[in-house]
Amino acid sequence: MKLDARITELIAIGSSVTANCQPCLQYHVDKARESGASDPDIAQAIAVAKMVRKGAAAKMDNFAATMNSPAPVDAGALMGGCGCS
Repeated sequence: MKLDARITELIAIGSSVTANCQPCLQYHVDKARESGASDPDIAQAIAVAKMVRKGAAAKMDNFAATMNSPAPVDAGALMGGCGCS
């Protein structure tokens, strides 16, 4: 099954919000409207993305707090290495 342009753009809106990318969000909101998404559709996509981002941020805050403990968790073992280096 192929997603239609409206659904694809609503997903892109959510991704833009969770990635904190303002230019991406503006672009995908415009594209979503061109693809037939309504303002309530767009608002719902943004609301869901904000909930996901908030949950992820809370988990990261809790994880980061463990880095101050005497025996920090081996992040490399947990995540299979770090993509930063």
